[in-house]
Parts: sequence; C-alpha cells; structure tokens
Amino acid sequence: MLVLSRREGQSIVIGGNVVVTVVSVRGDHVRLGIEAPRSVAVHRQEVAVAIESANREALASSDVDTSSLPIPAAGADGPAGRTASAQPGPPPSR
Repeated sequence: MLVLSRREGQSIVIGGNVVVTVVSVRGDHVRLGIEAPRSVAVHRQEVAVAIESANREALASSDVDTSSLPIPAAGADGPAGRTASAQPGPPPSR
C-alpha cells in the first residue's frame, strides 16, 4: 500500500485520469473529492462490498456460473465514495 500525506486542497492523480483531492480535514474526518471518468466506478468500500454481495446473490439464484468472478480482498485498495451524501446505485452496465 502506498501511503501519501496531503493537506487540504492538495491532490493525487491515479492512472492519469482519476484525481483525488483533500477537500477538508476536521478532527478525525477527512472529506475527499474524486474526479473520475463515468466509466470508472467509484464507491465507498462498504457500498462496493454490498453491491458485490447483492450481485453474487442475484447470480446464485440464476443459472450463471459465478466461479470465475473476482473476489475483492478485505482491506485492499478498494473503491471510495463520490461524496458523503452519495446514495448507492446500481453498478455500471458493461
């Protein structure tokens, strides 16, 4: 895991097309702004896990072979949320 220090207003660039900016730091709360193409799914980790679980449950009730689907590692560099007020939605269609 790469660990970086940033101050309010400072950013990091991931893969040349995702920019993560520290919007504010208040106590132990950090607000991040994420600029990413619409083709890149961005979710808080707990939302991404819930979506993955719901997708697996839906597939388990169908005749689709799920054995080849990736399983995200707990604590891995998972997706983050777009904003604190973002509501979880359906995963992007492929």
